[in-house]
Amino acid sequence: MAKNQDSEYLRTELKTLADTLEEVLSSSADKSKDELEKLRSKAEGALKETRNRLSETGERIASHTKDAVESADEYVRDNPWTGVGIGAAVGVVLGVLLARR
Repeated sequence: MAKNQDSEYLRTELKTLADTLEEVLSSSADKSKDELEKLRSKAEGALKETRNRLSETGERIASHTKDAVESADEYVRDNPWTGVGIGAAVGVVLGVLLARR
């Protein structure tokens, strides 16, 4: 569930950034220098904020991935034959799928 929340959060942040930049580009032709500076400042702020949030989200995703890998590693170490069986089953399924092509 956290993965879906993270990806939705990323989509929202990127959409906000794109909207802000689009506003700057579309309205730059008919604006005064002061208005352009305000828009530029707004775009720079949005870009910095998005970079920070994306960095935080990336770190959180990396942490979740590391936890999942550690859990899988621990499970395989505790149940080696189950791990071998799962690996064999995945190999058979992939072999069947690749053989059909």
